[in-house]
Amino acid sequence: MRTYAQRRGRGILAALCSTALALALAALPGDSWAAPAPTTTATAQGAPARPAPGPSPDPSLPVHTLARADAPLDNPLKGFARFYQPGGNQNTGYPHALTWSYFGLSEVMKNAADCGSYDWSVLDAALDESASYGNQTALRFYIEYPGGSGSHPADAIPPCFAGHVANRTNAYWNTVSPDYDSAYLLDALKKFIAAFGARYDGDPRVGFIHMGLIGLWGEWHTWPYDTDTSSDAYPNYMPTDAHGAQIVQAYDKAFTHTKIEVRYPESAGGAADDLPAVGFHDDSFCYREGSPAAGVTLPVSMGGAGYSQLQKELDRGVENRWTTASMGGEVRPEIQPTAFASWPGGSGAVDDMKACLELEHTTWKMNEGSAAYAPDDPKVAAAVRLMGYDLGVDRAYFHDTAQGTTTIGVRMTNDGVAPFYYPWTVSLGLKDASGTVVKSWATPWDLRQVMPAKIRAFPDWGVGADPTYLDYGYARYFDTSVDLSGVAPGGYQLVMKAKNPLENVSAAAKKLRFATSGQNADGWLALGAMTVGSQSGGPHSYEAEATGNTLTGTAVRADCAGCSGGAKVGYLGNGATLTFNGVDGGTGGTRTVTVHYTTAESRTATVRANGGTAKTVAFAPTADWTTTATTTLTLDLAAGTGNTVTLANSGAWAPDIDRITVS
Repeated sequence: MRTYAQRRGRGILAALCSTALALALAALPGDSWAAPAPTTTATAQGAPARPAPGPSPDPSLPVHTLARADAPLDNPLKGFARFYQPGGNQNTGYPHALTWSYFGLSEVMKNAADCGSYDWSVLDAALDESASYGNQTALRFYIEYPGGSGSHPADAIPPCFAGHVANRTNAYWNTVSPDYDSAYLLDALKKFIAAFGARYDGDPRVGFIHMGLIGLWGEWHTWPYDTDTSSDAYPNYMPTDAHGAQIVQAYDKAFTHTKIEVRYPESAGGAADDLPAVGFHDDSFCYREGSPAAGVTLPVSMGGAGYSQLQKELDRGVENRWTTASMGGEVRPEIQPTAFASWPGGSGAVDDMKACLELEHTTWKMNEGSAAYAPDDPKVAAAVRLMGYDLGVDRAYFHDTAQGTTTIGVRMTNDGVAPFYYPWTVSLGLKDASGTVVKSWATPWDLRQVMPAKIRAFPDWGVGADPTYLDYGYARYFDTSVDLSGVAPGGYQLVMKAKNPLENVSAAAKKLRFATSGQNADGWLALGAMTVGSQSGGPHSYEAEATGNTLTGTAVRADCAGCSGGAKVGYLGNGATLTFNGVDGGTGGTRTVTVHYTTAESRTATVRANGGTAKTVAFAPTADWTTTATTTLTLDLAAGTGNTVTLANSGAWAPDIDRITVS
């Protein structure tokens, strides 16, 4: 395995005896190659529009305020990634939950007679080993790697290319470059990418994929054999933009779940400009170089070079790509030992680190140097918690005593610089006195909707002096109905968990934990005490849109801003019905049922319990189709929670139903 100190021949720069050449190379971007001339085709996007705030909390639910606490440093899918070393203990050094690895294409495409034959064992072995330590893997495939990585080959040209694809010599790096414009090569690479995606897209062991394949280390450059041939005698070994775009598009098509990144915003002529799922990979993160020194991450407006990562994003109008795709890369190896020593700013070759994180909206970075960081270093901790998501729950909404079907809500916040990019399942549960989860319910809540509360404005946007922070995401309210049927009466702890799918593969999987007091190491967050009691404990509410209810005919769940839970059931009547299931009748007998409804005109409906006599109820008009009103009636219910309440109208439309309460 290569180490960060040996990376990309940077030691060559220190050994150069030609001052002129050293100064020329020192002015190059990120790595030791020439910066392509800017190919601006757009202008800065400017401040992104704020997302919709989401539904308001259900006013009928009691509020439970939760205290903030620092999230752990090894939350999954964010922070630092350490390099994969077969057989090495991955959980040493600074806390982390990501492993980074390269793989040579020839290690998978081994068959000299068939480019469509793939042996994935080298990748599966690495993914399985990292998963056994609880870590997801970020990875890249390459074809040429100067000197090799130690555990992977320098020349990774598949043997099936022989006789079909011409090779060229990169005398500077002593590598063999295949003809990236070869139709045979392009066809083989696109088929490989399709097979790669078919096998690994959505694999819980994989966190992020760098597109790779093209150029040295798969980093989409062949310096000095690159597009800049005006001042040197080196021919251009890079593919045309049109051919490079085919590779970018193939990755975008093959990976619709796992997050993908490409090295430069302008790679393949900006092929990713209109592909919102493609993120960027800044592998010279927050470095300053040249004389006078200029940043290679921050834009020109903040002292950066014209070829800096964020300047390129501004030039192409993709600086807000982070809203839909991840931003990865590597802390420049030369500065890894001291990158956070001057946090929140920088010093010497380290640029303004906090600004780099905030403006790039960095989620993760390779950082082998983090092995030497002190785990209790508060400066590093502040940076890691800022990276990516920093989710918290500041309020929970639920009845302290409940039975039958009840509604539970939470309000989530995000104090990081990026959203959470995966639709991990969020569940609610009840823990008994021994800490055992006795019942759980999956919710439809989507963590990706919890956007960062504030974002830092680029000076280029012209919205204020630097630093200016803009309000962006809202504290996001979610709620859902759960059925407590079958839960023994008694006291419980109401808990919530966002499950890492890696838990299905490895018992050691790092848990997603919230920045909230009451977060347990097992992933479950304590929301507060709940007593599961009998009907005599008071009225109980049942949401019309709850998934446990039965809808027939045209009846449909619909959004309703003024309704409990932000939803209702409409298009009832003319044969369409709504049945509330699991209604608690307590000890049985006559109960008062309050129907919460909305209708802009007078309507009627029949209401009946179980198979009993239907009662016709008149519903007076409300102000509009989102303003609710109530009407009450009595129904005879059986003891226990097995009752049903059905609303219908066989010959006309009924009102839209928000919920019922039973007392």
